[in-house]
Amino acid sequence: QVQLVESGGGLVQAGGSLRLSCAASGRTFSSYAMGWFRQAPGKEREFVAHISRSGGSTYYADSVKGRFTISRDNAKNTVYLQMNSLKPEDTSVYYCAGALFVSVHGSEYDFWGQGTQVTVSS
Repeated sequence: QVQLVESGGGLVQAGGSLRLSCAASGRTFSSYAMGWFRQAPGKEREFVAHISRSGGSTYYADSVKGRFTISRDNAKNTVYLQMNSLKPEDTSVYYCAGALFVSVHGSEYDFWGQGTQVTVSS
C-alpha cells in the first residue's frame, strides 16, 4: 500500500499562489494515477485535478482550470498542485489520492493523504 503525505498549505491573500506537494512512500508510485480533491467545511468533497501515471495527461475541474496546474515527478515519488490566482472560494482542505486509473470520482481512489489546509483571505 502507498502512503501519502501532503504539505504546502497555508494562509494566502486572494490573488496569491501556493504549491502543494504530496509525497508517496513505496516503489510503486508510478503505477498509480493521482488526483487532488478538496473539501470545505459543510460541503461535499470536490474533484480538483488528476494526472495520469506518466504525467502525460491531466484534467481539471472547471472551477480551477487555467489557474491550477497538476504535475508529478515519479523519480521523487511526488505529485504537485501549483495554485495561482487564488480566490477565497478556494479555501478548503486539499487531499491527494491515488488510483489505478484516472477518475473525477473520489470513490474510485484507493488511498488518500491526511490533507493540508489552504485558506485564502479576501
